[in-house]
This record gives sequence, structure tokens and C-alpha cells, in this order.
Amino acid sequence: MAEATAEFFERLEREGHEPVLEKATGRIRIDLVNGNTTESWLVAVDRGDVSVSHENGETDCALRTSEKLFEEMVRGQENAMAAFLRGAIEIEGDPEFLVLFQRLFPGPPHARRRPQKTPTGERRAR
Repeated sequence: MAEATAEFFERLEREGHEPVLEKATGRIRIDLVNGNTTESWLVAVDRGDVSVSHENGETDCALRTSEKLFEEMVRGQENAMAAFLRGAIEIEGDPEFLVLFQRLFPGPPHARRRPQKTPTGERRAR
């Protein structure tokens, strides 16, 4: 598994609560395909409380994509909804969970830059 993907799931499990998901409850399974191998992750959300496992079980949404594309999403290099609309992500169940889950991914690298002050005190993006 790719490093950023492993770190993403480890962070979710370690932090245990995601304020951006405080109004969400449900379970999403992420199936990451790499050749003939598929690794599945189950993320359960209960009003922002998050748990991560590899167990199988009922879900509200199942997302299937390549390991490489998911790695790009967790790095902020790819937008999950745009990838879904292109057909690069398959979804079974409620697609609203993809929209909610996408909130956990960083934005594009250029959007994360902090503004710099100009000599006149104005702020501008780097």
C-alpha cells in the first residue's frame, strides 16, 4: 500500500474524531485495487467519531478505485467527486458519503498556501 494512504487511515484511527463529519453517521468501505489485489478499508462515522478497520460488514456506501488514484486523493492532487464523474471511481450505495468523505482529503496544493504580506501590508497568495 502507498505511504500516504497508510498515513491517511492511521491518522483517522489515531485522531478518532473529525469535526467536519459531526453531522454524519454511516459506514463507507473503500476498496483499493492494485493489479489482481484488492485491499478494503471500512470507515465508520458516528457524528464525527471515526473508527477504521479491515472488517467486512454492511455499509451505506462502497467506493472502488485504484490504489494510485486514492493515493492522489489523500495527497490533495485529485478530487474525489471529479474522479467519480469521470468514471475512475465506482460507487455502490449512497453517493452522499463520497461527498462527506471527500472532506477528509486535503485541498489542492495551491489552495493550501498561506498568503504573504506585501510591503504595504496587503495579503497575497504565494
